[in-house]
Amino acid sequence: MRPSVLAWAMVATLALVVAEIFGGILGRSVALLNDAVHNLSDVPTLGISWLAMRWAQRPADSEKTFGYHRSGTLAAFTNAILLVLLSLWLGYQAIERLRSPVQVVESWMIWTSIAALLVNGGITLALVRGHSDLNLRSILVHNFGDALSNVAIIVGAVIIQYTHATWIDPMLGLAIGVLVLYSSIGILRDSSHILLEGRPKCAGVEEVARAILTIENVYEVHDIHIWSLGGSHNALSCHARIPDMHMDQCEKILAAIRKKLAEDFQIEHSTVQLERAGLPASSGYVMPEPMRKN
Repeated sequence: MRPSVLAWAMVATLALVVAEIFGGILGRSVALLNDAVHNLSDVPTLGISWLAMRWAQRPADSEKTFGYHRSGTLAAFTNAILLVLLSLWLGYQAIERLRSPVQVVESWMIWTSIAALLVNGGITLALVRGHSDLNLRSILVHNFGDALSNVAIIVGAVIIQYTHATWIDPMLGLAIGVLVLYSSIGILRDSSHILLEGRPKCAGVEEVARAILTIENVYEVHDIHIWSLGGSHNALSCHARIPDMHMDQCEKILAAIRKKLAEDFQIEHSTVQLERAGLPASSGYVMPEPMRKN
């Protein structure tokens, strides 16, 4: 996905925020004002993610030897923290309005929310192709939640119009806050897992070790480390014990290991240290327990 998509989404979101603020003030709707603040938080989110996409395209250099793949993950982590704080604020404002209900203007709620639904729905559809990227996923989940909240506000405004139940508006604001909190916690968990060198879900340590052991002349695998660089970029380092053989044969084993890791586990960067089979236990392998062929 091109970064220009995020730039246009940021412009559309700013226009939407202005419309919802006016709609919320004129319609005396805390749900619309909360949704405006919610959408306003999308602006730095989109800006950070746009910058992260530009950085992620930069090649590796002498300082960032793995490249800038984690810039998107860092953006998602930052966005998630902002979303958690925002959801708590939205919840507080909704509870205050429940204590002191205010009559809303339903027509402003309905028409403003319809316009917001069109904008958020369009952004969601534009981003759905990048759902596997954690950075874009944070924006996709956020905008999908925005679209759902717009639908809820429209339905709530219609109900208020016929029942005059003013508590529905702050309840919708509270529900929006809970929705934001729930979605942001998942993104926070996934992004922190990557930043803490967590193992990617597509590659279990034992499964990877057993796959390497299927390669001819690999007798033992140990000291396996698997981590994600961000997005679909995964890396591995390990030690493999093989018989004493010529360097050309060693190169063939290394090539076979790299091919299997790339094809079966989407591990594109692998560092394999070959050792002669039969070395004493004092050679120092620690994690995990060495896995040998039966």
